[in-house]
Amino acid sequence: MKIAIASDHGGLNLREEIKVLMDEMGIEYEDFGCECETSVDYPDYALPVAEKVANGEFDKGILICGTGIGMSISANKVKGIRCALVHDVFSAKATREHNDSNILAMGERVIGPGLAREIAKVWLSTEFEGGRHANRVGKITAYETK
Repeated sequence: MKIAIASDHGGLNLREEIKVLMDEMGIEYEDFGCECETSVDYPDYALPVAEKVANGEFDKGILICGTGIGMSISANKVKGIRCALVHDVFSAKATREHNDSNILAMGERVIGPGLAREIAKVWLSTEFEGGRHANRVGKITAYETK
């Protein structure tokens, strides 16, 4: 599994925590920034990650900003992306099992590093169930290709 990860200035610290987790889990990743604490624009980081996931360069992506909202809105504009904004472990598992989410968004100002690590760990290790859920995800894909 290969993960694309990025944050804006509001998610810088949490992104570093998640990179440590992926190192511990032996997951390959590439960091797409940002590298500063001064204000930057979240679409500048969300959109390149989403495009790389959508075109198959990366299996999944993780995006972090202050709330996760801006990153998730931006990523979901890219055809083929199912970015889930998650701030609890149950939703992390459900969005992989039922929605086959391919990008995880989190907010550093919403959750702490311990919970973020648990969310990311569950999200990274949970498989899509398929079955009735595949039909539902297929409807989203069909709509995108209209």
